Amino acid sequence: MAHYLTADTHFADDPVRRFFARPFSSTAAMDAAMIARAAHIAGDDDLWILGDFAACETDAGRAAACAAFAALPGRKHLIRGNHDPDWLASACPWASVHDLYELDTGRQRLVLCHYPLLTWNGVRTGTINAFGHVHTRWRGARGQVNVGVDQWSFTPVTPDEAELAALSLPALPVSNLVDGMAAEEDW
Repeated sequence: MAHYLTADTHFADDPVRRFFARPFSSTAAMDAAMIARAAHIAGDDDLWILGDFAACETDAGRAAACAAFAALPGRKHLIRGNHDPDWLASACPWASVHDLYELDTGRQRLVLCHYPLLTWNGVRTGTINAFGHVHTRWRGARGQVNVGVDQWSFTPVTPDEAELAALSLPALPVSNLVDGMAAEEDW
């Protein structure tokens, strides 16, 4: 069993496809590409979707979102985002639904949240904050990484890939201040 992370898929969401200039001619092409790029995930793997799976409110949009859910491999877990309507949690057979989740893979610990956090449980001991929400606007900072599809070629990433990316990013200038590690003169 392996874990995979992704965020901000926005299945069947044409306004998002256009606003972020996603390189697909239609939402159907976008949805098909994201499903194809997840095909390597096995049935007993866990796919963690860190919010904004689908924001559809029409019957056709809901049907397309449910079809995308069914086509994705693995056990699917939803970390709710701001574009995950109430109907979504009950319309699809999610393995679990959370607002925030602490994942221990046995090799690393991750705090999964749709939103980038300023500080999180385990920040001083190497726990990675994986997030979405900001699409193309921000890759992350040391110890935290945007796992959204716009950052990763519309492909889910492993915790190892997320950790490597998070450790290669520059630190936030305020990280020591907010986590109580700053010297007195920094205040």
